[in-house]
Amino acid sequence: MNEHTFTETFNTSSALLTEGAIVERLRHEYRIPLDEQIVHAGLIYNEQHRQQLAAIYREYLDIAEACRLPLLLMTPTRRANRERIAASAYKDRHVLKDNAAFLSGLRQSYTTPVYIGGLTGCREDAYSGQKCFSVEEAFDYHLPTLLDFRESGVDFLFAGIMPELSEATGMAKAMETTGLPYIISFMIGRNGRLMDGTFIHEAIEKIDKQTSRPPICYMANCVHPDILHEALLHPMNDTELVKARFDGIQANAAALSPEELDGCSCLKSSTAAELSDRLLSLLWDFPLKICGGCCGTDASHLGMFADILANRTR
Repeated sequence: MNEHTFTETFNTSSALLTEGAIVERLRHEYRIPLDEQIVHAGLIYNEQHRQQLAAIYREYLDIAEACRLPLLLMTPTRRANRERIAASAYKDRHVLKDNAAFLSGLRQSYTTPVYIGGLTGCREDAYSGQKCFSVEEAFDYHLPTLLDFRESGVDFLFAGIMPELSEATGMAKAMETTGLPYIISFMIGRNGRLMDGTFIHEAIEKIDKQTSRPPICYMANCVHPDILHEALLHPMNDTELVKARFDGIQANAAALSPEELDGCSCLKSSTAAELSDRLLSLLWDFPLKICGGCCGTDASHLGMFADILANRTR
């Protein structure tokens, strides 16, 4: 068991490691067929696939343990909301609870603090943001899934690659209803905007104002460090608010825009040394607390990220 809560550890730690790529490694390394509705959330019900999924998570757990860094692990459930689960072959399973229990079991043999995040995402395509939902629609849609996560025993909630403001706001309002700490992570372009054209500063400002329990922080995932670096340096985002509230990245190994990633037919990557060098450049100007990997990364990338963070804590 963790000695401190997720909120306590977040508030007292200068660096937190989070996982590297999961789904793209399953797709490209292990060649595992993924479910049309809930992608990889059902793999825990197949023993071979469960062990392959566990092997990836253990690589990241081993890195955090070796570097003595707190680790954030997300349930493999970004597309597994109530609607999609009901339409899948797993409709009679407790998919969210079972995935949380799966990760909880993995962390038992480690001494470094490991916190499990209930991962969810936008209703439609995160890479286009073409279909927008009102705050109220998003709240009503996401709340049932988030209440299921609360019952599953996760330590916090994580909204991944949110492309537009109104749905992110509705998500945040639903997340605060659960009483759990939560993080909102955006899909961000080089121009410093979400996919709907909202600047990072404006998104943070509006969500903070419309929630009584705001996110513990904001971050971005599936974005290359150079793209996020440029986005944060935009005059509209180079503000005290963004510096205070934006605190993490899960780095994509490809320096491509969201539109380019969406249209890419093959996985793009870069070496661990190359990506770590770009992450260092970002962290020099913006010392983000949470760092991990996204598409195109593996244990080699995360190991170098962990070394960067561990040097910060020494």
